Amino acid sequence: MSASDIKLSSRERATLAFLRWGAGAAFLLVALPAPVYFLLRRLAATAPEDAAIFMWLTIISLVAGSLAGLLVAAFFLFYRRSKIKTLRERLATDGITANELQWFRSELTKSERRALKEVEGKNRLLADAYSETLAARLTATRVAAHARREKIVVERRLTQTSNFPPTERIAAERDLRGDMGRLERIERDAAERERETQARLQMIEAAASRDATDAQTQLALQRLEATRNQPPLGLEAAREQMQVRNEIEDELRIRNP
Repeated sequence: MSASDIKLSSRERATLAFLRWGAGAAFLLVALPAPVYFLLRRLAATAPEDAAIFMWLTIISLVAGSLAGLLVAAFFLFYRRSKIKTLRERLATDGITANELQWFRSELTKSERRALKEVEGKNRLLADAYSETLAARLTATRVAAHARREKIVVERRLTQTSNFPPTERIAAERDLRGDMGRLERIERDAAERERETQARLQMIEAAASRDATDAQTQLALQRLEATRNQPPLGLEAAREQMQVRNEIEDELRIRNP
């Protein structure tokens, strides 16, 4: 069982599996029964008038059923997208792993998806390393984006301190600027990690393009070992950002009820 499976309950796995095929199944179940029924009645009809009526009913029900089926299928697709988005946010809180990469493929660039497919077709070991590095890149990108969003919140809070009494305004601004500094460090560290992972991705792509032997592959993996063993930024950074945001909101709630 993969790490991502451990994080998912049996109910969540069943729901996602159902939603994977639910849109297509829902469309068929809504759109086809009535047209099939009227078509069978048309084939069984003996009088020409009845056959014509059932043929028209078949056409009308097919059009109406298709429209209704499209609406139901669209609902399933929207609901599935919402569930997967929630799942991705939960999986990413402690850093994205290679086993969880399947849930984040939409966040990969077109070139990354193409390169991953090519590397998987050439060298299994390099493909594993490429997946791990992609997961690290996604984690760093998400942490940097999260830090930027939190900086906007802090900036908005800073503008609100103008309504505070002078003494409280000075203390609030000092705390908020300290929070801003922490977020800037997180963003800077995440951006640096992102650049490192992008460089490693290029190294792995180059090794795969040379049609490396097993010995060459092992050597390339050894060069990447130090950076591969670095702990993910996700859990620590996400917790720190959440703590900063909660502290800001609690403090402002107390100062400005």
